[in-house]
Amino acid sequence: MISSSIFMHPATLFILGALLLPLLKRIHISLQKVVLVVIPVLAIIQIYHLPESFGVTRYMGFDLIFGRVDKLTFVFLNVFTIMALIGSIYGLHVNESGQHMAAYLYVAGSLGVTLCGDYLTLFIFWELMAFASTFLVWYRKKKKSIEAGFRYLLVHTAGGLILLAGIFLRYKNVGIEGLRFEQIAAEGATLADYLIMIGFMLNAAVPPIHAWLPDAYPEATVTGAVFMCAFTTKTAVYVLARAFPGFEILAIMGAVMTLYGVAYAVIENDARRILAYHIVSQVGYMVCGVGIGTAMAINGACAHAYAHILYKALLFMGVGAVLEMTGKSKLNELGGLYAKMPLALIFTVIGGISISGFPLTSGFISKSMIIAAAGEHHMVGIMIMLLAAAVGTFLSVGIKLPYFVWFGGKSTEECDIEAKDAPWNMNLGMAMAAFFCIALGFKGHLFGFNWLYEMLPTPVEWDPYTSYHLSETLQLLGFTGFGFYLMVKILKPKPYMSLDLDWFYRKGARVFMWFASKPLNAVNEFADNVWNRIGIRATMLVATFFSWFDKEAIDWVIDGSAQSVVNGGDHLRQIETGRIQQYIGFAVALLFIVLIAVVLAV
Repeated sequence: MISSSIFMHPATLFILGALLLPLLKRIHISLQKVVLVVIPVLAIIQIYHLPESFGVTRYMGFDLIFGRVDKLTFVFLNVFTIMALIGSIYGLHVNESGQHMAAYLYVAGSLGVTLCGDYLTLFIFWELMAFASTFLVWYRKKKKSIEAGFRYLLVHTAGGLILLAGIFLRYKNVGIEGLRFEQIAAEGATLADYLIMIGFMLNAAVPPIHAWLPDAYPEATVTGAVFMCAFTTKTAVYVLARAFPGFEILAIMGAVMTLYGVAYAVIENDARRILAYHIVSQVGYMVCGVGIGTAMAINGACAHAYAHILYKALLFMGVGAVLEMTGKSKLNELGGLYAKMPLALIFTVIGGISISGFPLTSGFISKSMIIAAAGEHHMVGIMIMLLAAAVGTFLSVGIKLPYFVWFGGKSTEECDIEAKDAPWNMNLGMAMAAFFCIALGFKGHLFGFNWLYEMLPTPVEWDPYTSYHLSETLQLLGFTGFGFYLMVKILKPKPYMSLDLDWFYRKGARVFMWFASKPLNAVNEFADNVWNRIGIRATMLVATFFSWFDKEAIDWVIDGSAQSVVNGGDHLRQIETGRIQQYIGFAVALLFIVLIAVVLAV
């Protein structure tokens, strides 16, 4: 990093930008669009001038570290700020300031998590991400989106509470040093550490706590989904790589993720839901790499996160353009658009071959590192699972998705959908992402894999362009393409949505609502009736008794005692004449009476 006096947190740019957007829109809509581009550009420049540590402050006895920069941090900062620029350009046609504010605050939360050096700071930005991204779902303003947004917020709130519980327990066990966000050893991990891991895993969409992703992302706004596919899960990959490298459970669950997401993507009908399931699958590669924990595996996880953000955003932008121009996203309702939206077709195909790991694309140079790391670590079963998932990826996203959206066996004349190419800014955003997908895959010093590899946490000694790897990849892709040709009728999309584990909390919520509105409400009404008929009367009787007791007993005793004192005082006043000879006579008489009593007693 280049030492500099620039200490402003990159998240501050986006927070200030979000606050300014409504005001700028009131002045002129063009000012809002200028800021939407300028802020990410400034952030891209700024991350190259951040010192290794900044924003360290002490609050209520805790050391808060808002800025900690190393190579692991920088690779994520780099792609996050690039993605913020691409997403902002893609969404320039949206005049609604609220969407842009939510996106900017979402990016700010992600950057804050990436730069933080302690768990308290992490939690603050973690929750900012969750709440800001919820509005990207709600801003679609449809009934399904509102419901999906509430489910999304509920799940992430629960995940945040699990994370916070882990942080508190870690502080209790270790003390203030336990709040530093650093690597945790697998051998000595405690319940607190595993609670923190679960909180991170929820954001990474690790099954069985993954269903919020395919539930919410397809219901987000067109531009909102582009941002959401890039930040939440990849920020989770970063924190897992920072805190839990080498935890074998992550390697196993990551491998399961790759197959789980692909299996659902193959049978899904909605284009954005297919891509959402593929986030689960592709993030599985990254989680698996973190779990393997070797230098190559961590490098592979970081490189794949970098590549995935760009090609997944490109795919979401492509199908988002179709949704924007046609109002449709279900494959069975599309087809024959190849002549009406040719640019979106080209860009989506580039995204599809990149995610499939075609040579000369970004996926080829990143995914292979994780698979090779599994082989070097003698995890043969996991390596086979990762290769099988690669086949399913090409089948579902590389072939099925573009075929049924743009072709589907229909000619342009048979397509009755009114459509045209998306606005210029959407095409520009897709072109930028497509450029990175291709440029990262070329073997060159400026834009090829060396440029990405040089940013990775440890020095890279890996060449993906070996004859063995090329042959293996081309064989897998070739046989997969042939398989699609044979099974195209079987894979034809059908108008239904697959059930996933979100079924349990969807139905569970309905059961809870029924329980709350029927039995629980009946019990509440019964208790109200009992209270009204018996409780209030009993309370009034008790109150009446205490009122009588206060008036007739307590007041009688106190008032009677006071009256006796007053009467005694009156008698004493009558006795007190003020004549000394009378007082002496009374005293002598009293003395004689006492003496007589003593004599008689003796």
